[in-house]
Amino acid sequence: MMPRKTHITSDIFHLMFKFNTRPVGMASARAAAAKSWCGHCGMSLAAPSRPGSSVRCTFCHRVTRVVERHRGVGEGEGALALAAAASPLRADPAGLEVPAGYPGVSGKKKRALLVGVSYRGTAHELKGTVNDVKEMRRLLCGKFGFPGDCILELTENERDPSRVPTRENLLRAMRWLVDGCSSGDSLVFHFSGHGVQKLDMNDDEVDGYNEALCPVDFERSGKILDDEINATIVRPLGRGVKLHAIVDTCHSGTILDLPYLCRLSRTGYWQWENHNRPSGTPKIPNGGLAISISGCSDDQKSADASGFSESSSSIGAMTDSFVKAVEAEPGTTYGRLLSAMRARIRDGQGSRRLPGRLGSFVRWMIPSSSLQEPQLCSSDMFDIYRKPFLL
Repeated sequence: MMPRKTHITSDIFHLMFKFNTRPVGMASARAAAAKSWCGHCGMSLAAPSRPGSSVRCTFCHRVTRVVERHRGVGEGEGALALAAAASPLRADPAGLEVPAGYPGVSGKKKRALLVGVSYRGTAHELKGTVNDVKEMRRLLCGKFGFPGDCILELTENERDPSRVPTRENLLRAMRWLVDGCSSGDSLVFHFSGHGVQKLDMNDDEVDGYNEALCPVDFERSGKILDDEINATIVRPLGRGVKLHAIVDTCHSGTILDLPYLCRLSRTGYWQWENHNRPSGTPKIPNGGLAISISGCSDDQKSADASGFSESSSSIGAMTDSFVKAVEAEPGTTYGRLLSAMRARIRDGQGSRRLPGRLGSFVRWMIPSSSLQEPQLCSSDMFDIYRKPFLL
């Protein structure tokens, strides 16, 4: 079993605190009131035209500094973000400005956002995240009937700069995913990359920590906190809209900040836990349903499946177990899906190289806390042993 989505070192973790915010430069000196996005929560805001001034977000009430962007920025400072800003935008039917290269989804009932971050050329480089995206696309199109032209992919292999998984691009793509959706729509968000924890300053986390996704430029532009993810793709879901998030990262158990977490009890049954904070505002959809399936609990790390996958290509253990479990049993329930994923991950991490009684003994001796456990969270509780899993 090869390590893959390993925890980012403490030095990098402290460095990430330093880069907790990011400048947003959507305005030019000639524009009277350019369209921009909050550097903290990603919500739309009206930025002043003068570079160097600041604007307060009406949603999260935090201040974003407006800077002027120049083409002479060094390569280490993020040519990706500047190139993405230069991509032409178009307004979709619902009024959201999106890059011209994004799929048009008007009238389509299924759409998906698939993200694979490799952090190429850095100390945090991952192998196989692009393979994760390919596998998810194959599953969605082949088994669940998702139109190929309604799937948006963000990877470092993309030539279109607006499809590179920077923080700005990822937040824009997440808004595209939920924008204009209506009753009967099925949405999928898949992320494969690094995940971290950060101390909760709002007292709205049961364990005292926020979970966060790391875009390719996280060291410069910052992470995307679970609060932001919830505000962007969970709360806008209207009645009859269904969202599934498939997240293959470390510390991803409650990455969407949904109120209910399904854990495996000591008796071997999955049971719901209420993670609502009495003093906090419920982070629930506007009538829709949000469900997340993640690779491990908030205090665990995720790994590669290269130690037990039949494929010669590297792929995330969680993504591999999810795809194989869905394909092995058509019409499965959420309960059976979780159990099948858990069995496959434990089989691989317990040691596939030691078959028979010896392998069983090794798997039995390894503490459960050291093995990543797939997690299920939801905005509503339901009978996981009866509800069919369907995207």
